[in-house]
Amino acid sequence: MRWLFATDGGYSNLVLRLAVGVVMFAHGAQKVLGWFGGAGFTKSLNAFTNGMHLPMGIALLVFAIEFLGGIGLIVGLLSRIAALGVGVEMVVAVQRIHFANGFFMNWYGNQKGEGFEYHILVIAICLAILFRGSGRLSLDRAIASAMGGTAG
Repeated sequence: MRWLFATDGGYSNLVLRLAVGVVMFAHGAQKVLGWFGGAGFTKSLNAFTNGMHLPMGIALLVFAIEFLGGIGLIVGLLSRIAALGVGVEMVVAVQRIHFANGFFMNWYGNQKGEGFEYHILVIAICLAILFRGSGRLSLDRAIASAMGGTAG
């Protein structure tokens, strides 16, 4: 249990988890709340289940990983679990969708979809959070301290 909350308390993982947390929360809020130009819950769920042919449970898991995992990363609560969820989601997204489009993002609009370069960055950040923890200014760090130590 201690390992789950332990962190080195550094600033680098604070920056990494905030970056991924904000991005994932925004993507989740598009799907769940319709914020930031998103389709909202019903249309997004329909796109995932009917358009991408994902089971409803998997679609809801993706929504939770992005929305709740994003919040968890922002505040630094259960960051290792959130990072694991986001990292796995990115691996699956590359395998199921983006690998066929090549490495690069579709900067010039001349490919059928987006490549997977972004996903590699997110996966690497998630691995850093898994290995080192939430970093400074995290609820995980406060919990670990209350449990008797923050080193991890």
